[in-house]
Amino acid sequence: MKIRTAAAALAIGTALLGSMAMAETVGISMPTKSSARWISDGNSMVEQFKAAGYDTDLQYAEDDIPNQLAQVENMITKGVDVLVIAAIDGTTLSNALANAKAADIKVIAYDRLIRDTPDLDYYATFDNFKVGVEQANSLVKGLKERFPDAHPWNVELFGGSPDDNNAYFFYNGAMSVLQPMIDSGDIAVPSGQEGMDKVGTLRWDGAVAQARMDNLLSANYTDKQVQGVLSPYDGLSIGILSSLKGVGYGSGDMKMPIVSGQDAEVPSVKSILAGEQYSTIFKDTRELARVTVGMVDAMLKGGEPEINDTSTYDNGVKVVPSYLLQPVPVDASNWEEVLVGSGYYTKDQIQ
Repeated sequence: MKIRTAAAALAIGTALLGSMAMAETVGISMPTKSSARWISDGNSMVEQFKAAGYDTDLQYAEDDIPNQLAQVENMITKGVDVLVIAAIDGTTLSNALANAKAADIKVIAYDRLIRDTPDLDYYATFDNFKVGVEQANSLVKGLKERFPDAHPWNVELFGGSPDDNNAYFFYNGAMSVLQPMIDSGDIAVPSGQEGMDKVGTLRWDGAVAQARMDNLLSANYTDKQVQGVLSPYDGLSIGILSSLKGVGYGSGDMKMPIVSGQDAEVPSVKSILAGEQYSTIFKDTRELARVTVGMVDAMLKGGEPEINDTSTYDNGVKVVPSYLLQPVPVDASNWEEVLVGSGYYTKDQIQ
């Protein structure tokens, strides 16, 4: 009897070990730890995938394209069940994704669209065109508040990294608001620099943005003042503000220009409270992680993921079914309600 009991216990234990070993694994490839938001994205996904019963393999590529390719290929070789990829350069992953397809590994593009491949299943992101619209709307709102008598308003334009598909959506969204005002003469761009080929900022590098702002000021503003700067990301905004402060903006009779941003990073929220950066765009990465976990869960259980967009994101080969979350503009009037009220930050983190 004891032998049978022991054998039964062993069988049960073996079955349990087998079921534990069968936990499906999600490979998560993030671009860099140099931006606080990507750290938050990674942490949120690991936490939520674990709660849903999945193992994770989270890798950061530190903005090195060959490094990300190697990490993704390694995940495929190790046999992950799904890949979630926030690409550094959305045009460089076609071969890796073909290998994933051959291994029957599903792929979700996370926040950044992966281009030029048929082997992409879904896309989870925010409404990136609307991000740009909201950035421009906040810029115009700030210009009216701080410079009611200036005409035209002198504005300079910054774009994101040209290898990030989102950068074009941000820029085009913003220009859908600003271009009519440029055409009507309400806004001037003294440098004449418009278009992503002229205003893009490779790798979203704040130091590159700061150097370009230095050049714009010295070449175009010796006899006039800049009133606004379209910045698509907080990390660029901080560099732009450093340039502006370096030549005296924010002191004496030189009012700080209206500077937009994105991602609600802590230094920029603090800058908003200090009266420097005017606004940012909050993208709740916990919600993006939740949508992504839901997509993976549905796919691995043989279901259909929830999507709400089947027309916007053509990656050059196919229109990728997507789920778009809504961005939230943040400025000095609503930062506490939006950022602290949602539990994304504590008040002590900001003040």
